[in-house]
Amino acid sequence: MDHEPLPSAGHAEVRIVAATPEVARRVAEVLRRCFASAEQRSYPAGREGATRLHLTIDTAHIAEPARSWLTTSEPSFEDQAHADEV
Repeated sequence: MDHEPLPSAGHAEVRIVAATPEVARRVAEVLRRCFASAEQRSYPAGREGATRLHLTIDTAHIAEPARSWLTTSEPSFEDQAHADEV
């Protein structure tokens, strides 16, 4: 299992996998409205037309939509990876 370096404090690496680039861009746009972010990087995702988009977000600079949600949310479980994540 490869161990990727962790992002710097206050940042998160987000990976979006979608059937089309347009869907991935829409999800990234929603994240950008909530958090400051770096330029996105996109790659083919295995199936024809599918896209994997990588985005670094700055969780220290939170916009209002995310701020409201984050202040009222509680973690529901320990850090757990999805079964298909390596």
